[in-house]
Amino acid sequence: MLLREHPLFSYHGTHSWPPFWTWRAGGRDQRPRGEVGVLIKVEKSSPADKCFLYIDYEGSTYIGCLFCSDHVFCSQIVRILQANLNKTTAEIGSLDISHLL
Repeated sequence: MLLREHPLFSYHGTHSWPPFWTWRAGGRDQRPRGEVGVLIKVEKSSPADKCFLYIDYEGSTYIGCLFCSDHVFCSQIVRILQANLNKTTAEIGSLDISHLL
């Protein structure tokens, strides 16, 4: 199963991959949507039901919140995302995470 299709990426029944991107710094806000940019940082929240993804996109930095419906799954995803820094979100969305089923 591809990361982008995993059913545990959900918040109140809504799929959360890819997250909505909010402009943080850099050039002007390009209002990116979807699997765009390069992942530069991942932060796990407490409690561990979501994590924050930071991307570089066209000279600006954006943050997105990725919701998970399972705490253990979220911790596993954080480790996978941290191991894939400096890759595009499209590449990350294509990762096979069947072993997490």
